[in-house]
Amino acid sequence: MVTREELEQREERELAAYAMPSCRSRGRVYPVAEHPYRTAYQRDRDRIIHTTAFRRLQYKTQVFVYNEGDHYRNRLTHTVEVAQIGRTLARTLSCNEDLTEAICLAHDLGHPPFGHTGEETLDELMQGHGGYDHQKQTYRIITRLERRYTDHPGLNLTYEVREGVVKHDTDYDIVDAEDYSPDEKGTLECQVSNLADEIAYNTSDSDDGLRAGILNPGAFLELAISRRVLDSLGESTNAIDLTQPLDRYRFIRRMVGIEVNDAIRATTANLRAAGVGSIVDLRAQTTNAAAYSDELAEENRELKRFLYERFYRHYRVARMAAKADRTIRALFSAFVEEPAQLPPETQANISDPGRDLHRAVCDYIAGMTDRYAIAEHRRLFDPEEAV
Repeated sequence: MVTREELEQREERELAAYAMPSCRSRGRVYPVAEHPYRTAYQRDRDRIIHTTAFRRLQYKTQVFVYNEGDHYRNRLTHTVEVAQIGRTLARTLSCNEDLTEAICLAHDLGHPPFGHTGEETLDELMQGHGGYDHQKQTYRIITRLERRYTDHPGLNLTYEVREGVVKHDTDYDIVDAEDYSPDEKGTLECQVSNLADEIAYNTSDSDDGLRAGILNPGAFLELAISRRVLDSLGESTNAIDLTQPLDRYRFIRRMVGIEVNDAIRATTANLRAAGVGSIVDLRAQTTNAAAYSDELAEENRELKRFLYERFYRHYRVARMAAKADRTIRALFSAFVEEPAQLPPETQANISDPGRDLHRAVCDYIAGMTDRYAIAEHRRLFDPEEAV
């Protein structure tokens, strides 16, 4: 049997000097005996996977609501893609795969139903009551809201996984690392998790937009990143038909590879240029070492603008967003106006320290899947629906 001690020794031998071995973790809030054959970060990964919040991601929106089709990404499949890309980056850069995977698997636990529309609506409804941000909600889930142990709230994850959650800094995240040495850069495992998230949502949203017929294939192929993919494939624009599944799979697959390869090369160059020889050196940097090349970073910015204008603001997506907004507003108003409609366990949360009625209602709605929110809306507003 391979013991935890042997796994830790293997990390010490094989990981780069700037990586984060599990035996050097800053530890957990609540002391716990070490596991005989799993490292601290492997335990964290497993604790995250077994949460209710993780299972709920299966029916939470990425871009398309679940009833739009079975083949579009949901928040869970997105998370799995992020973890897969994150492990590849971590392995190639000789940093800790288990820590990277744990951060990746946790990064979206706090997303409410209906994706970014749900988050924007809840944030507006919670103005004056602390607002709503999915990243802060993720932190509350792993430190407080998930109750799976009798002797403490939350999951009691290691410092580095919690830090990875609060220092997750993509374009769609707000960093608030007040209690996690905000002047220190996150571990490289944290930084590559950020890149993995961006790679996953840029490429998968492109795939889903093309699959749905929302993105115009001709316009998409005019993007600089698309021309780079075509050059890599040795194909001309006319030779690729993105309305055909096999052509689209081939194209997106190569696009992911280009993004990952560039991130590895650029990050390696940044580490060398900065003379990073230890985790202390890495944390002392003023910018993240994990990054794209300048050229690919600009191409990604163009892609994001294209997706925003041609996909996220498309009338079909706007209709889904409008319905989601109305649903969440109606649920929130109904529960705040008459808290007796809340389930008993949610009513009991109203008196928790740090939670009032509005926060308890917000937590309840944020934890819903898309289909549960839709069903709850029916139960509240359809007189013929069983309650």
